[in-house]
Amino acid sequence: MTEAELKSHIRGIPDFPKPGILFYDISTLLRHGPAWKEATSQLAERVAAHKPDVLAGIESRGFLLAAPMALALGLGFVMLRKRGKLPGGTVGLDYNLEYGTDRIEIQEDAVQPGQRVVLLDDLLATGGTMAAGVALLRKVGAVVPATAVMIELTFLKGRERLDLPVEALVAYDD
Repeated sequence: MTEAELKSHIRGIPDFPKPGILFYDISTLLRHGPAWKEATSQLAERVAAHKPDVLAGIESRGFLLAAPMALALGLGFVMLRKRGKLPGGTVGLDYNLEYGTDRIEIQEDAVQPGQRVVLLDDLLATGGTMAAGVALLRKVGAVVPATAVMIELTFLKGRERLDLPVEALVAYDD
């Protein structure tokens, strides 16, 4: 399936979550079995090239990508979640967003030092959340060889905030 064919399963919703924003909604892709399977297969192939030991997903749509890809690749899956959502001991990182601050956390024993972890999310926009996720994984000793996303909004230049490869299945230039 080509990038254009995959894009045909992603709808744009204007003025969400606020006026002037065009939200790229992957729920239409998720509910189309053949397109969803093809998208995760293509992205898993790209991720596998980075030889990860574990895949990590950023809450919550990153879970939708990382979990099935980890299963398909025979790898473990770990979650990066919002403050207070994980049981047991956690390690966290506060970070800035374009509209405020947030915090993500990981269980302190989720990743072993030196493990190769590819971080996934549904979308790369300005790169703040992805950069924070990479920093958090490194803080707990992970080696992060790459990140991967379903959609990259290239005009927002989020890739420039990252110091590692970004695998993006589809890109929007405006």
